[in-house]
Amino acid sequence: MVGSVAVGGDAPISVQSMTTTKTADVDATLQQIYALAAAGCDIVRCTCNEPEAAEGLARIVPRSPVPIVADIHFHHKLALAALEAGVHALRLNPGNIRKPDQIKAVAAEARDRAIPIRIGVNGGSLDPDIEQRFGGATPEALVASAVRELDYFREVDFDDVKISVKASSVPVMIEAYRLLSETVDHPLHLGVTEAGPPPAGLVKSVAGIGALLAEGIGDTIRFSLTADPVEEARAGRQLLEALGLRERKNVDLIACPSCGRAEVDVIKVANDAMAAFADRQIPLQIAVMGCIVNGPGEAKDADLGIAAGRGKGHLFVRGKIVRVVPEAEMVAALVAEAEAIMDEGFDSVLARADADAERLAAEAREELLQIQGLDANRDAQRIERVRNAGGN
Repeated sequence: MVGSVAVGGDAPISVQSMTTTKTADVDATLQQIYALAAAGCDIVRCTCNEPEAAEGLARIVPRSPVPIVADIHFHHKLALAALEAGVHALRLNPGNIRKPDQIKAVAAEARDRAIPIRIGVNGGSLDPDIEQRFGGATPEALVASAVRELDYFREVDFDDVKISVKASSVPVMIEAYRLLSETVDHPLHLGVTEAGPPPAGLVKSVAGIGALLAEGIGDTIRFSLTADPVEEARAGRQLLEALGLRERKNVDLIACPSCGRAEVDVIKVANDAMAAFADRQIPLQIAVMGCIVNGPGEAKDADLGIAAGRGKGHLFVRGKIVRVVPEAEMVAALVAEAEAIMDEGFDSVLARADADAERLAAEAREELLQIQGLDANRDAQRIERVRNAGGN
């Protein structure tokens, strides 16, 4: 348990991030913690790198909406101070605090307070002797570092532990966690360290974390992006929702990749829609489609969608056209209809569909077909000619 959040076993996979403020700046740090919580973050880590930071934690923890983890790097006394400040967990880097007596002193105090510790191994800060023994930051070296720290903890009868073995190399990170999962029986915190700015950082994080989650490895995650930490929380939450590992909290916006048939700037409309929904907490799948010809059919499984056609937006709910709106009002109409669904339910929204909506949509589709040509997938005559040309 990290505060009120269960980690490991059958508990939902949790999303973590870390504040970028000075922890001594209590108001700024709390503001960022609340923003992270609103974006779907379950646990927040704050640096505890100086006495003033520990004092800040004593004021932050009671006011935080989510559990707080103190990040400790070089000074074990700051870990003891953070425990005194009331944090819900510690993160220790074995490569930075290397004296066994100091490590065990912190573990014993955490044991007495029933506070968990994450052993946070990092490929960039391995213990020099381990790095030399294994010839670099190999998967085996990362796991060896975690196991040695775990052995120190066991000497003082402390095993309330989760472990991470992060590397900036995705293949190394994946292999390290696979090996770790076979070596220990503790919850694992997943991450690709120093992944960098989006979009490359997102790609690397999804590649590493997503691959392991798909294998059933991992209990809590963090996207380590060179970006606003709120982006980390959103990305982590979206990954878990996409994999079906967490219940949807906000919109799942799907959109066609656009093509020559598109009657609207799909990229702009999709981005405007994402901005409009932001953190509205509407857990629906919403589609933005570029044309009325194929759009409603291709996105018929979406809860709600809009398809563009001849200066109009054709609004559909579960595949049924319910309204036709001016193109400039498409995003606003999506938001209004989504809120109506959440307030009143699908049946009510479908019951008051415009009587002429389906007819107007059909007319618009026919007009586009005449201008752009029939959909090749539905042109029976063309298919027959193709078969004849092939000698069938």
